[in-house]
Amino acid sequence: MLDVVLNHQPHTVCTGPSRRDFLRVGALAGLSLPALLRAEANAAGKKDGSLAKGARAKSVVLVYLGGGLSHHDSFDPKPDASDDIRGKYSTIGTTVPSLRISDKLPLMASVMNKLALVRSGAHNNDHHETATNWVLSGRFGTPFGDYPAIGAVVAHETGFTGTLPPYVAVPRNPSFTWELGKSAFLGGRYESFKAGDPNQADYKVQDLTAGGVGAKRAARRDTLLKAVDGLAKRVEGNDQIATYDEFHARAREMVLSTEARTAFAIDRETDKVRDRYGRNSAGQSMLLARRLVESGVRFVTVNYGGWDHHAKIFESLDKKLPEFDAAVSALVEDMHVRGAFENTLLVVMGEFGRGPKINKDAGRDHWGPAASLLFAGAGVKPGQVIGKTDKQGGYVTQRPVSPADVAYTILDAVGIDPRKQLVAPDGRPIEILDQGEPVKELFE
Repeated sequence: MLDVVLNHQPHTVCTGPSRRDFLRVGALAGLSLPALLRAEANAAGKKDGSLAKGARAKSVVLVYLGGGLSHHDSFDPKPDASDDIRGKYSTIGTTVPSLRISDKLPLMASVMNKLALVRSGAHNNDHHETATNWVLSGRFGTPFGDYPAIGAVVAHETGFTGTLPPYVAVPRNPSFTWELGKSAFLGGRYESFKAGDPNQADYKVQDLTAGGVGAKRAARRDTLLKAVDGLAKRVEGNDQIATYDEFHARAREMVLSTEARTAFAIDRETDKVRDRYGRNSAGQSMLLARRLVESGVRFVTVNYGGWDHHAKIFESLDKKLPEFDAAVSALVEDMHVRGAFENTLLVVMGEFGRGPKINKDAGRDHWGPAASLLFAGAGVKPGQVIGKTDKQGGYVTQRPVSPADVAYTILDAVGIDPRKQLVAPDGRPIEILDQGEPVKELFE
């Protein structure tokens, strides 16, 4: 990327020059598409929208439960444990014989025969940022994200089909203190396209709104384009500058594309459907995710946070679990009825579970050794339960599933070799995953 100075007047903040003083070439003075669109020029995967050889899925929807869903109070209840472990909820039967889950999830209970439940997610890290980057990439590193998220790898390997980006985050990537699950050494071109909150009134995706640019903003765009033209004449042999016009054209194509605007037009859904998902950010984000994969987007991350309940967990879950229940069950039902599961893999997970003992603040703390995950679609055998935890729900006793195993399963499902070597900017070969194996039981 090159920096273009648009304002030579001194504007500073405590960390240096003002954000307004600089624009990154490729950002189009507010249009964030071109950098992402460069993926098409370098992608090595299938670009015609068909399944890659050996693939089970064309697309992936990852519902990411940032903060860590309490497995005790949802999908792995321990009704026979002591009060300080069991919690306040009872259990109910489901459409899977002998499977019982929290009574706060009655709608999920009705669709468990369309899902596979993994009760043995396990790793050894209890730090939000570190664990999040681990589970979203499949490789352990620093909290700052040393390895690309699975969605970025999918974008890198599959590229574009039509005018839609291959990797979309709704509303945006996960974040605690900074943005997580990014493209790391693959570069900005493989970052997710941030869709914004589809629950907002008159929701529009900023970069897909062709009109409404004010005079000042239009002038800034003209200034930037003139600056780029000047730089292009001065910088020879720079591939990024030399191909800028191509990516600019693709960005314009997406802005004007009926395909793209239709995919994001959640207001075309009936009130009945939107109400079924829930008129909240979580519900509408999952509905938008369904629309996007049906339109050809390869990987959608639904960032559904707010599960970090260190205190008064039941006051929070009394509100949070019914929202989850409506949104996720609606997504499962909708994708099942519409046939979307034939080519789409759904994964629901967080970075870890919650501690078995209720703490002094009536909450549950971070807990890496045990968590519950959900899988559906793309050949997943529904109605099964994989793995077990002990009587207190603290540790896995059968079939542990690591972050690398989950990432391996997702990549393998979309036809990407998880052990393929990618190339870092300094020329170093780096395996997508350095360990892990597919959770074969999901498909048997």
